[in-house]
Amino acid sequence: MLRYLVGILCLCLTVGTVGATDHKELVVYSGRSKGLVHPIIKQFEKETGITVKVRYGNTAQLAVALLEEGEKSPADLFWAQDAGALGAVSKQGLFQTLPESITSKVPEGFRNGEGTWIATSGRARVLAYAPERVKVEELPKSVFDLTDAKWKGRVGWAPQNASFQAFVTAMRVLEGEEKAGKWLRGMKANGAKSYPKNTPIIRGLASGEVDLGLPNHYYLMRFKKSDSGFPVEQTFFASGDTGNLVNVAGIGVLKSSGHADAVSSFLEYLLSPKVQQYFISEVFEYPVTEAGIPSEKLLPPDELLKLTPEINLEKLDDLEGTLKLLREADIL
Repeated sequence: MLRYLVGILCLCLTVGTVGATDHKELVVYSGRSKGLVHPIIKQFEKETGITVKVRYGNTAQLAVALLEEGEKSPADLFWAQDAGALGAVSKQGLFQTLPESITSKVPEGFRNGEGTWIATSGRARVLAYAPERVKVEELPKSVFDLTDAKWKGRVGWAPQNASFQAFVTAMRVLEGEEKAGKWLRGMKANGAKSYPKNTPIIRGLASGEVDLGLPNHYYLMRFKKSDSGFPVEQTFFASGDTGNLVNVAGIGVLKSSGHADAVSSFLEYLLSPKVQQYFISEVFEYPVTEAGIPSEKLLPPDELLKLTPEINLEKLDDLEGTLKLLREADIL
């Protein structure tokens, strides 16, 4: 499988090989799972001769580790699953300002105002459901409808997942602390079933454990790739609903890094046409540059934007506040 995925990276689009540099070693803290990004990293090593050591983990936990390590961190780069964690690290002044040659490659909405981090791909929150047990006309129009008694014990969520926590942060920003806390308590009281991450939510829908779920958009698409008849579907809530948050995975360079050339090579590689195409074709995420061939399985950007709530992703930096709220609701 690894050889196949690496092959996809090489064949997606023809671009020049990233210029080789003197052998260096980069340390990446990655909140992105190994299954998603390992093929990219191995291909980067092959093309550049730069060794990459990766510490994989939960995005929130890695952000906390970076805050504790401060300027003594061994990390060169933090590749996060969501903008909130990037904002939390940037807020503490631990990121370098990225050169314009890097930030200019992505639109303003996919980088922060200070230029200390950039997005590498985009993800949408969706409502997944079991069509055999839930009719389309029955689907809730808002994420806040999930606390209704008719959905008692029928909804799956992943409170420990970084993307979910970023969604809760967005809810706090858009709707206020009180309403967000009330929703969390209401979901718990309504018997929402907790899963460790998004993939088990999709499996739980297929097996009948739950009838509705709150994952990112691409998890179901992976199941559908291998089984077009997989018994789960997904949709969005009503236009502008908080449940339709579009977040980004992104990366920043730590001030503790002393490998400027190698770091630049890595960032340029992530924004290259073939890696962006990999995210489109194999991960089913939204690209952050105009490079790559659009997927018919993904909504066009203009249609997606009509559905999403208006929010500045830079404001998703209060990770601690969200974790506190989740603990107070006895969910973590």
